[in-house]
Amino acid sequence: YLFISSFDFSFSTPTLFNAATKHPQLSSCFLLDSPLDDLKSIYQKYTDVAMLSKFSGGIGVAYHRVRSNGSLIRSTNGKSNGIIPWLKTLDSSVMAVNQGGKRKGAACVYLETWHADIETFLELRENTGDEARRTHNLNLANWIPDLFMKRVQENGKWSLFDPKEVPHFPDLYGKEFEEAYLEAERAQLYVRQIEARDLYARMMKNLAETGQGWMTFKDASNIKCNQTGNRNRVVHLSNLCTEITEVTSNDETAVCNLGSINLANHVVDGKFDFKKLESTARTAAKFLDRVIDRNFYPTDQAKHSNKRWRPIGMGIMGLQDAFFKLDLELDSPEALELSNRIQEVVYYAALTTSCELAETKGPHLTFFETRAAKGQLQFDLWGVEPREKEKWEFLRARIKKHGLRNSLSLAIAPTATIASIVGCYEAIEPQVSNLFKRETMSGEFLQVNKYLVAKLKSINLWNDDIRNQIKVNNGSIQEIQAIPANIRKLFRTAWEYSMKSLIDLAAGRGAFLDQSQSLNLFQESPNIGKLSSMYFYAWQKGLKTTYYLRSRPATEIKKTTTGGKSYTTAEAVACSLENPEACEVCQ
Repeated sequence: YLFISSFDFSFSTPTLFNAATKHPQLSSCFLLDSPLDDLKSIYQKYTDVAMLSKFSGGIGVAYHRVRSNGSLIRSTNGKSNGIIPWLKTLDSSVMAVNQGGKRKGAACVYLETWHADIETFLELRENTGDEARRTHNLNLANWIPDLFMKRVQENGKWSLFDPKEVPHFPDLYGKEFEEAYLEAERAQLYVRQIEARDLYARMMKNLAETGQGWMTFKDASNIKCNQTGNRNRVVHLSNLCTEITEVTSNDETAVCNLGSINLANHVVDGKFDFKKLESTARTAAKFLDRVIDRNFYPTDQAKHSNKRWRPIGMGIMGLQDAFFKLDLELDSPEALELSNRIQEVVYYAALTTSCELAETKGPHLTFFETRAAKGQLQFDLWGVEPREKEKWEFLRARIKKHGLRNSLSLAIAPTATIASIVGCYEAIEPQVSNLFKRETMSGEFLQVNKYLVAKLKSINLWNDDIRNQIKVNNGSIQEIQAIPANIRKLFRTAWEYSMKSLIDLAAGRGAFLDQSQSLNLFQESPNIGKLSSMYFYAWQKGLKTTYYLRSRPATEIKKTTTGGKSYTTAEAVACSLENPEACEVCQ
């Protein structure tokens, strides 16, 4: 009780909602492999999604295996309508089944980039067009193989296939996928071919207009996953918030129990307390492992998977608070070093605790199928060396001898609700404004960044005039010349940072993060060129997943005039990829 009430750590929302109820479903995330290409499997998947959503689960579901539009149905000699009608039905189901009566259900559908319905899939969240082909309740994510990004880079063709003709594609990644894809191209099994850059530009346009069609990377998610030590094990998708990367199959629904460490509470006397962080992480890992055994499972596939793999998802929140308390600018080398060290300490604590639990309770049932059983840890898969090599080598040997209780240990979730409960910034997010609107039972009121207020008070600069200027500037202080430059620089918002810095932070911590992270990216006024270079950089840095693209309403964007020329979509993509440092359309 003291551990939780101190707000050093918080369980995820489903654990807080459902603990001590008749059906204690404590897990946050469920990942369902694609239904097979038959009617029974598709409708069974609807049932599974409804049951999981009923008990507060966030849903990720793939549709890679379902045949595309125009595919021949041999039993009736008719032609398939593709995946869109099935997703329309799923959309209605998700809306109808809420999460334990507390909030509406939520799901994200993943589709591989080679699927012949990919273009109509990207239109599902558009606000115009045929409503029968729109799904306003589903989130959408692209599950992208490296080969597609290479074709974009090379300005090559991209072949789209009917899953009925290439049923093995979803279960391959890396070199094996590339070989199978090239072989299918040589055999001309494709439905049609398009320009890779045209499809990539369509993805960017979709992100700019809707924030949807999240960019998640199939090969990085598989090659850097501990659960894929056996080549028969494949990560087919991520979850609703893109931080979970676990293997799935028709018999296994991946599950993850989440909780987050509040980094704001680990800055003590102006210094970051790494000893306290390690202690918090070790205690939290034990708690989350216990959740697996106390959990109620809505489906047999979820229970079967979670008992065998025993993954947990310990994350962090309040990173921005820690930076403010330590006077670190988010894009500084010191902030990057601190972020990396925090994640390494948490990873070490989680693995040590999992190994200790394995010594007393036994390793999870599939340990010998994992990369850890072969001595591979997450930073090995990134080609990164840890700070204290001897300590890690000792732990590596211990793991090979005794195993791990949990196949996966870390995942950084968005923490929107629990960050509000404990009073810190969400997850790894930069602040989006120095001015917040709080809604309570008593009404709405404005709140200014408490760290900024304290800083201004310390130099006798907090007054009504400054407060009003912050309001006029929509929470930004960059134009308020009365505030010293060093303070203005420290309290920049997400809109005022280069996204390269955010991606560098994500890649740095990624080497010590065995699942993934809910990484939102921010563009005040997104265009194809900016997005193209940004997501290409994220892929090149080895990120497994990204999350929402956040943009601002046009009414909030400062009006500027430029004499620059206009560019076509093709020119914008080409410029951003071939000349990223000096791309005119990306400025």
